[in-house]
Amino acid sequence: MTIKIINKSKHDLPNYETIASAGMDLRANLTEPFVLNPLERTIVKTGLFIELPLGYEAQVRPRSGLAAKKGITVLNSPGTVDADYRGEIGVILVNLSNETFVIENGERIAQLIVAKHERAQWIEVETLTETSRGEGGFGSTGVK
Repeated sequence: MTIKIINKSKHDLPNYETIASAGMDLRANLTEPFVLNPLERTIVKTGLFIELPLGYEAQVRPRSGLAAKKGITVLNSPGTVDADYRGEIGVILVNLSNETFVIENGERIAQLIVAKHERAQWIEVETLTETSRGEGGFGSTGVK
């Protein structure tokens, strides 16, 4: 599959690091470093604009290393880029650590995963098929 992209950053296009990688790293497109204080959130622009085919979305997800080592994650994870969106891809980062974090220009801040999706059609009914789980909610399928 090919996807149209405009790159207004000074960084290379996102790419798959290995043959089995599902995601491509997104990089911060900054004119100067940005300090993200503990419990602060911000939108970090990437300089990337894409045109996805209908039936596809791009998911913006955290980078596991950044989350585990620094406490930095994507706040609305996963963020969704719809096929009809033409604006710049931004990443909502939040600092969940107790230390300030400096975001540098070109820093790998998130992953982008392109995925096919379905469009659902609702059928309104009065009852649903019974299952062994029934109305059991959060944690209801675990061992007691």
